Amino acid sequence: MLVVHGKTKPSSIYGLMLREPKHRRSYLCSFFPTASLLFLAVLVGSIYTALQYKEKILNWKLEENLLRTCENHCRPPGSKPLPKGIVAKTSNLERRPLWGLPKKSNSSRSLFAMAVGLKQKEAVDQMVRKFLSSNFVVMLFHYDGVVDGWKDLEWSESVIHVSALHQTKWWFAKRFLHPDIIAEYDYVFLWDEDLGVENFNPERYLSIVKDEGLEISQPALDIGQSEVHHQITARGRKSNVHRRTYKPGGKGIGCDGNSTAPPCTGWIEVMAPVFSRAAWRCVWYLIQNDLIHAWGLDMHLGYCAQGDRTQNIGVVDAEYIVHYGLPTLGEHEKKTNTSESKNLTDSETHVESPSNPINSRVEVRRQSFNEYKIFRRRWKKAVEEDRCWTDPYTEPIKEITI
Repeated sequence: MLVVHGKTKPSSIYGLMLREPKHRRSYLCSFFPTASLLFLAVLVGSIYTALQYKEKILNWKLEENLLRTCENHCRPPGSKPLPKGIVAKTSNLERRPLWGLPKKSNSSRSLFAMAVGLKQKEAVDQMVRKFLSSNFVVMLFHYDGVVDGWKDLEWSESVIHVSALHQTKWWFAKRFLHPDIIAEYDYVFLWDEDLGVENFNPERYLSIVKDEGLEISQPALDIGQSEVHHQITARGRKSNVHRRTYKPGGKGIGCDGNSTAPPCTGWIEVMAPVFSRAAWRCVWYLIQNDLIHAWGLDMHLGYCAQGDRTQNIGVVDAEYIVHYGLPTLGEHEKKTNTSESKNLTDSETHVESPSNPINSRVEVRRQSFNEYKIFRRRWKKAVEEDRCWTDPYTEPIKEITI
């Protein structure tokens, strides 16, 4: 052992040990296993650390994707605080008992809705009976406020009654036929009350509509008994369905085989429209809340046809109806104009006096025409302001002179 100034040098000790073969073998035997264990520990630790890192990265990505999925998930307004599975997005018009289970019945897939007044009770009775027998849900909008007058009919308790004085079917539809409320129904019939259905079968009609791929339709009018306003609605005897007219319209609008715009093709009248579920969801947004007569709506229904309006809109000839053309809203009502449309541009107020009694039918038509002009202006403005919207149709709508 080397001692320098009374201290032993460790390096000298190792040096002496390595000079001796016995000590050298002992040292090497202990060094290599230790080094191997250290290397193995480092390797295992590195692999473990790498796996943990990869797992964290994967978890981060999963969390990020989940966050994006949740952010992009379409949730109904107001439902964000609720778990997805408890959110009831839609409803229907099926009535439920106060206790016990509902009676078993074939679930209806279509809805028949109509604005009615007691004066047309006979015609309404015939229509309701026909649609109930075809397993439709029936909803009546009472514009005269009279509901009890229908209680003597056997079906009265089987239909849904909604009452509001002096309102049109479009007013009712906008407020009570929201697409989410009637989402379970494949088709919506929104008809006037002055129609005859002796030669009409709802089930056969829907069968034709489905076969023809019609999203928006109406039954043809029997020209021998009906008040026909537009040539395209007249019944053709040689076809199940027609989608255009080739004759000049009553307002001087020429139609031929090259026509691609309403009212020559892609058009129906709104007295007896039938909408598919998808079409109605679009049409409901097209109905203006304050324009209750809906004049001008018919010319733009093609935008809701879920495709080519010249193919997806049609008039069904095989199942036809009669349009009696009876005046209902405003009939025999003499009252002072209440300026309920004072916010509508172009509307006129006429004050009743003993020498100038109000003709309600004239006033209703005047209001309808004013709403038509307002709708046209709104459409034009919307088209000009929406830079993201492109008109899918090149031929402009042929506006009818009223």
